[in-house]
Amino acid sequence: MPLGTNNVTTTTAAKFIPEIWSDEIVAAYKKSLVLANLVNKMNFRGKKGDTVHIPKPTRGTASAKVASSQVNLIAATEDEVIVNIDKHYEYSRLIEDIVTVQALPSLRRFYTDDAGYSLGVQVDTDLWSLFKSIGDGDGNDYTNSRTFTFTDSTGALIAYDGSVSATEGKFADLGFRQAIQYLDDADVPMDGRAFVIPPVLRNALMGTDRYTEQAFTGEAGGANTIRNGRVGNLYGIEVFISSNAPTPESGKRLAGLFHRDAFTLVEQMGVRSQTQYKQEYLADLMTADTLYGVKTIRPDSAVALIVD
Repeated sequence: MPLGTNNVTTTTAAKFIPEIWSDEIVAAYKKSLVLANLVNKMNFRGKKGDTVHIPKPTRGTASAKVASSQVNLIAATEDEVIVNIDKHYEYSRLIEDIVTVQALPSLRRFYTDDAGYSLGVQVDTDLWSLFKSIGDGDGNDYTNSRTFTFTDSTGALIAYDGSVSATEGKFADLGFRQAIQYLDDADVPMDGRAFVIPPVLRNALMGTDRYTEQAFTGEAGGANTIRNGRVGNLYGIEVFISSNAPTPESGKRLAGLFHRDAFTLVEQMGVRSQTQYKQEYLADLMTADTLYGVKTIRPDSAVALIVD
């Protein structure tokens, strides 16, 4: 029997095959994330509820054992951190049939890449906002006990009061080492620390001989293999670049030194991609969305630095 001419093919059934859109959007989303890959990430997918309770136990202390006496019992009322899953963001495009027919395939690639990038930047932005809650911060601004800038004379750290003078804010090795000591004094583990910087600070570091030596980069000749924004290793802490770093005030950017457990990202729904044909518009509706919550878990495990 000869083959028919009315077969259902991947072309005629394209409206029911959204996998390519989904895969490309998720790939672009993951590529756009910086902080999300460096903080504590909890998978809450498929579970009901809008609140996550994370236990926050109190550290105990060892006691000397006295002969012929009972051991010293430790009892503490443990605390918890509540994470509200209240962030739902979407990205939608209505693509008319005439565009689908006439446009180059690169248009779809732009839309999928743009959807993933937009959602990724939003998650990253919400994580950056958590630096307003470090130290004794109340989440409203960066004036807290863990946000600093650099003096114009010695390069030492001084508390950020909401305004940096024209001669302050120049990154200095002394101040950076002081920031590291803040984490050390708070018994923050060395493993799991990260230093995320804006591009302008990366430019300054690349011009500093001390930070391009093999002892810091870990690679002969100062070479760097750039993976996921990584630009090197300073005092055993991996450095990453983020163009999404906040601008607390004109001419100043924020850099974050923190441990993975300082912040958490709870994903209730990862990036979801859906397409639907809208006959009344003769167009395809493409929507990507995600549902999540963010929270500062250990306020003393992070330091924010305001730099030029």
